Amino acid sequence: MDEIQRVLQALGSPVRREILWLLGDRERPAGEIAAAVHVSAPTVSEHLKVLRDAGLVAMRVDGSFRRYRARREALTGLQRLLVEPGNRWRPADDVPERDRAEARTVPAVLASVDLGCSRELAFRALTDADLYSRWLGVPVRIEDGHFSATLEWGTHVRGRYEHVVAPELIVMCWDFADDVVPVPGAEQRAYAHVSATGDGSRVEVNQLVETPEQATFMHNAWRMVLGRLAEAAPDLAGPEKPRRARAKHRPT
Repeated sequence: MDEIQRVLQALGSPVRREILWLLGDRERPAGEIAAAVHVSAPTVSEHLKVLRDAGLVAMRVDGSFRRYRARREALTGLQRLLVEPGNRWRPADDVPERDRAEARTVPAVLASVDLGCSRELAFRALTDADLYSRWLGVPVRIEDGHFSATLEWGTHVRGRYEHVVAPELIVMCWDFADDVVPVPGAEQRAYAHVSATGDGSRVEVNQLVETPEQATFMHNAWRMVLGRLAEAAPDLAGPEKPRRARAKHRPT
């Protein structure tokens, strides 16, 4: 079996792709990995062996522990192997939430929205899994600095918080993919700034981009996300209300 085939086979399992995300930012012992992906120790060992055989994960012995990390150098260029980059950045014009927010394109995409809630609540809405799930409209999972969600049209979003300075700054690296869990190696970095205003708060997102296609995609995507936040912000301090049904339009 050649090297590319081993890599593709290793990435065929959603559990192994989740493990790669966990190992993308720091080294972890096998027991911690098993607990995070909700599988048994023998099962996670099998998955780790497949990833090691494919050259995607490295292991070192630390006393009685075996610690694993993703080989970031092996992931370089993997995105180009798995998906044609130009296919991801397709804009759409039929997402109504975008009208609630503003965005302009500079070296980074700057998206912003004014919210009818306090600065502290706005910050929690971006870092607390329960609040995040309420306004985004789909379940959001946040564990050990990693966040994930599957949007209603099937796009999987995975990321990690690099820096969190409450209640004013969140630096995050994130990626997305349709049909499969995204693979680390092509994450996009964004900076979310939260400030107080006279009657509420303001969230401004600075999203770094590399190409015009990325810029157009991020322009639309962040307007959709912040538009949903603005729509739900007045009700976040109270009990959860039934979610409004949303059309399954992919905002790309």
